[in-house]
Amino acid sequence: MAKRHNDNLPISEILKEFVEANKLQSGLDKVDVREAWMNMMGNGVNNYTTDVKLDKDTLYVSLSSSVLREELSYGKQKIIAMLNESIGKEVVKKLILR
Repeated sequence: MAKRHNDNLPISEILKEFVEANKLQSGLDKVDVREAWMNMMGNGVNNYTTDVKLDKDTLYVSLSSSVLREELSYGKQKIIAMLNESIGKEVVKKLILR
């Protein structure tokens, strides 16, 4: 927030500049992906999800059920597409289920 504007800007523009100036977008993407996973998968999968972590463009999901891990592995590309659509931009390029 080094620069100051004298004209009136909408709060969304001010927040966007703040995020860009402080390089916070990657942290916000991590939170968005975690929320998208929880909302998209529902309680059935969330009960077996122990950790969701975004590292660069790879999403690591830890599951406590090997059967569920195997079942989800068949639809990795669909899950990636749905997550990116939910977030509104392409954040996840690879999904690793562990």
